[in-house]
Amino acid sequence: MRFFAVLNKDGGTLRTTDLDALCSRMEQALEAAGHRLDIDIVSGDAMPDAVDEAIARRGMDVILAGGGDGTVSAAAARLMGRKKALAVLPAGTMNLFARGLGIPQSLDDAIDAFATGKLKAVDMASANGKPFIHQFSVGMHARMIHLRDKMEFASRLGKIGASFRAAWTTLVDPPKIDVTLVIGDTGLEARASAIGITNNLFGEGHLPYADDPAGGVLGIYVSAAQTRGEVLKFAFNVARGKWRENEHVEVHQAERVILRIGKAHRKPYAAMDGELVGLERETELKIHPKALNVLVPANT
Repeated sequence: MRFFAVLNKDGGTLRTTDLDALCSRMEQALEAAGHRLDIDIVSGDAMPDAVDEAIARRGMDVILAGGGDGTVSAAAARLMGRKKALAVLPAGTMNLFARGLGIPQSLDDAIDAFATGKLKAVDMASANGKPFIHQFSVGMHARMIHLRDKMEFASRLGKIGASFRAAWTTLVDPPKIDVTLVIGDTGLEARASAIGITNNLFGEGHLPYADDPAGGVLGIYVSAAQTRGEVLKFAFNVARGKWRENEHVEVHQAERVILRIGKAHRKPYAAMDGELVGLERETELKIHPKALNVLVPANT
């Protein structure tokens, strides 16, 4: 196969990685397995255009995106519905989509897995037509990202520290949002502190990612936790992946859901694959079964 790697030099672990050595390692591993490789190293804001240019090149089979979930999401959106496949080099903070695909978290191990990998079709989701690979969230998660992005950090550890500080601030003063969810023929009204619509249901007992990335459903998570004790218990269960053990969380699944937001005294926003986006009063979310070709380890 012919690979084109687009590496976000501003993303996660790549900020502090010897990129020349990494590129040499990729070339050796892939070419030894009979593949061809081109590489482009770009800044984060140039990543979307670089992926578009890679897709436009004739003869390319796999676009390898190196960076965090936001970088990978931008690449996946451009590959949705195409024959060209996406390979995910996990170089972010959490790498949740990569985990769901079974890709090793070590850069060296991931490169070796690509050399012998296989193609697989997995699902994507969309919010008012905008694709995402992991989660669309409103409430606590979006506020946490909003607070974190106001802080300064220069490394992956700095980002983790900023995330913890933002999370604590959010947990002690959680948002309260009036929402209506239309799931099939059923309407659900709630005053929620957190709403997550996910690309397939999250697995139990680990970080929030899907065990089956081709399950064909949206996961719908609604938390009504309001008091500090309820919110801390909710956060503890989320960290352990114990969604169904929390009495303040409702879990649903559907192929399509409508999310309506009640009146708010602030401009509402959401988080989509870890990036803040504007939130419309009504959002239609859909699952798109097997809309993305990905490269996964041969033993997945």
